[in-house]
Order: sequence, then structure tokens, then C-alpha cells
Amino acid sequence: MFTRKNQSGLSLVEAIIFIVLVGVAIAGVMGVINTVTMHSGDPLVRKQAVAIAEALLEEVRLMPMTYCDPDDANVLNATSGSGCGLAANNQTTTAPQTGESRYSTSAPFDNVADYNGFNTATASPTGIRHIDGGLINGLSGYSASITVVSSALAGTGYTVAAGTAALITVTVTGPGGASVQLQSYRSRHAPRNP
Repeated sequence: MFTRKNQSGLSLVEAIIFIVLVGVAIAGVMGVINTVTMHSGDPLVRKQAVAIAEALLEEVRLMPMTYCDPDDANVLNATSGSGCGLAANNQTTTAPQTGESRYSTSAPFDNVADYNGFNTATASPTGIRHIDGGLINGLSGYSASITVVSSALAGTGYTVAAGTAALITVTVTGPGGASVQLQSYRSRHAPRNP
């Protein structure tokens, strides 16, 4: 009679199947590690973009919001844009004053409305810079733009008429197209107050 012996090892087919399965599993794990490694810098890019946007938004919000440009003789007395000494100094329309620049030492931005349309990619000089114009190293892959739009506000128990509030939007784009947008409102607290 024929008797069968107990098998004590792997056959060649079983060994090949084991090697293929382990190879596929290792390839999958390496793919995940590769993806994680490639995108590990993304949080840093987003965090830097948020920091730039917060800094610019705070800079704009700290500027006066008056009916007339702060250089106008009637800035403290005007109760509307038509009360400015010069029509060109009317700040109820959100536009930079002629000759003013964010980086100028002689005619810097001095009102919230001056920042409307500011873009670090088209400003002179270009790039993310300190308010005095000095380039901030390491931020060459970032750009920022600012819009200021006259806005009305309404809520429970209050209404702010159009022209007495502005919606400030700062958009920062970083390397790889990462984009961050922050918004805030700025209002006149009284007709003549900054």
C-alpha cells in the first residue's frame, strides 16, 4: 500500500505566491509613504500663506477709514465724501490716491481705501515685502492681492449703511497653487473718526 508522508516545507508554487503577495504589499506601503512624503510640506505652505494674509489684513484694518484722505484739510470736519477739500481726496470710493504707494516714504498708503487693488505681483517693487519695501527672504513663491469693497451691514438690532463699512479681502497664493483668502469688515465708528 501507498502511504503518504506529512509535508514539512513549502512547495515551489507556494513560495512564489508568497513572494508575489509580499511584493505587492510592500509596493502599496511604499506608494503611501511616497504620497505622504511628497505632500508633507503642504501644511507649511498653507501656514505661511495664512500668516502673510493675517499680517496684510491687520495692516489694512489698522489704517484710518475717513471720508477724506488723511492729507485733506477737511478730514476732521467732513461728514461725507463731498465735504472733502479736494474731490480727488474723497475716500468713499475705494481706490488708491494718486501718487500713494504702500512702500513710499513720502506718500504711503494712509487710508483703508488706498489698499483696494493692491497686488504684490504687479506692485513696484514686486514680491512679499515689509511695509518699508524691504524684501522678505524665503517668500518668493507667494503673492498677495487685496480688495476693499464698500459694504452695508445688517444684523439683529443694528444696521450700518453702505459707505460706512468696507469688506476687506486678502488673497494669498503660495507654491503649488495653494490659496488662502481672509476677509474682515472695517467700519467708521463716527463720521470723523479714523
